Amino acid sequence: MEEKIIAVVLAAGKGTRMKSNKSKVTHKIYGKELVARVVEIAYKAGIKDIISVVGHKKEEVEKVLGNSVKYAYQEELLGTGHTVMQAVPYLKGKKGKVVVLYGDVPLIRPETIKKLVRKSIKDKEYATMLTAIYDNPTGYGRIIRDIGGNVKAVVEEKDATEEEKCIKEINAGVYCFDIEELILALEKLTPNNVQGEYYLTDVIKIMNEKGLKTGAIIVEDNTEILGVNDRAQLEMLARILKIRINQEHMRNGVTIEDMDNTYIHDDVEIGIDTVIHPNTTIKSGVVIGENCEIGPNAYIREGCNLGNNVKIGSFVEVKKATIGEGTKVPHLSYMGDCEIGRKTNIGCGTITCNYDGFKKSKTIIGDNAFVGSNVNFIAPVTIGDNVLIAAGSTITDDVPDDSLSIARERQLNKERLEQKRLRKVKSGDVLKISLK
Repeated sequence: MEEKIIAVVLAAGKGTRMKSNKSKVTHKIYGKELVARVVEIAYKAGIKDIISVVGHKKEEVEKVLGNSVKYAYQEELLGTGHTVMQAVPYLKGKKGKVVVLYGDVPLIRPETIKKLVRKSIKDKEYATMLTAIYDNPTGYGRIIRDIGGNVKAVVEEKDATEEEKCIKEINAGVYCFDIEELILALEKLTPNNVQGEYYLTDVIKIMNEKGLKTGAIIVEDNTEILGVNDRAQLEMLARILKIRINQEHMRNGVTIEDMDNTYIHDDVEIGIDTVIHPNTTIKSGVVIGENCEIGPNAYIREGCNLGNNVKIGSFVEVKKATIGEGTKVPHLSYMGDCEIGRKTNIGCGTITCNYDGFKKSKTIIGDNAFVGSNVNFIAPVTIGDNVLIAAGSTITDDVPDDSLSIARERQLNKERLEQKRLRKVKSGDVLKISLK
């Protein structure tokens, strides 16, 4: 049989402490659901075969994950061991490794999962755990090792002796199991504990009693194993993720002037020597070139690709926009659903009117164009190269290359009306002026 690596993502819990009508694992960090992040991390770790065990509000989880995973269902919440049991029908008849992840632990790195799997395979371990060292381990299962340092068992907090509670190495809740031996161990699980639940951690003890080798690696960054139980923890994890992402960009040559007030989502590419000013938000999938200047108070939304030396200034929103090298959108503009060429200047207050109430349409602006202030582009519309658009224009038709376009009403000035021609009529609280 083919050797496989499978992931099982546990996403069946109620999450009552969130105080929400939604499934806990569908709450978002940086625009992405917790469980979607975990599945994405598994994919980035090279695991393509993923089973999500769902239960409470399962339809919400299924809507988020779609066809990216297979589903197993847990009707009763009887502990983590019972949750994994629901995935057994998918695991039977397969050889290889299964990685167990949690849908509310979204910050684990793909590299950590890869390291866990590599150790399990290299050291021929039937169970390999991810552990962490906590100065205050209260609330966590403790790792019990033998004299040689091998993992003997995991004892949950409520079942631990006073001596065991002093152990600082804790169970991080992420495992890599041999598929066949996991199935056999799950068959032997019993709910003989204070909680009356089937503990997945008991699998380690069962394997050890059978003489099977088990091991563990200590996670390098404890923030990777933090879970979400309430909204305060959700916000805390969002801050951790923000710092992690911003630091990574700075290490890669990007200047972020105020890390606390810069929000760069996952999967954003930014070239070297680009400067990000404060209060800037950049959404997932955006690509920004080198030597660009972004912000302050800029909002770079999904689907944007900015060339080198682009300037996106104060109070500018950009969405689904391709902007060519050297182009400037200095301030107070909205550029949505558009393509803008090279070395074009977009004046203050300019917008693309991309939505007619039914569909989105595109604005195309060529190279070396100069767009004056307060211009409205009524999409779909195409503006050529070397074009000058007069300030205050509303552009409804295409503009050919090398043209000046003026689209505004002629100014009309009238002398002040003589006082005797004014007749004020007061009606209630409204003052009406008659010109008859």
